[in-house]
Amino acid sequence: METWELLARECIRDTVARYNHAGDTGRFDAMVECFTPDGELVIVGGEAHHGHDELRAFFSGVGGTAPGFTYLRHCVTNLLIGVDDPRAATAASYFQVITDIGLDHWGRYRDRLTPVGDRWLLAQRSVKTDGYASDSFFRP
Repeated sequence: METWELLARECIRDTVARYNHAGDTGRFDAMVECFTPDGELVIVGGEAHHGHDELRAFFSGVGGTAPGFTYLRHCVTNLLIGVDDPRAATAASYFQVITDIGLDHWGRYRDRLTPVGDRWLLAQRSVKTDGYASDSFFRP
């Protein structure tokens, strides 16, 4: 493995962590900054959101639709990174979301990333929620 690939992998881990930490604390601009300017968030079985303006509007809306909990924690596991070349990478991981009720919902992320400056940013993130607790704050 070459040095550039090791750096890419660490930058990708950083982006995944920044996205979830920002979301857990309601810092939606910081979440948006994890995406390329034309980045896309695809909610499997739902809508797709393109570009920073749509992403910001979506994240802000989700944050306001789930009142009643005092904390939110995304736990991301089994991050599998594939670095195709110095300009393209993929990542796959699982997530669990903890709220006041305990395990609220869970699923998986599938990501495509590209380098922008000294960071690797999400060109596309696909979110598939596999299940919800019966009393989930986020249940559709």
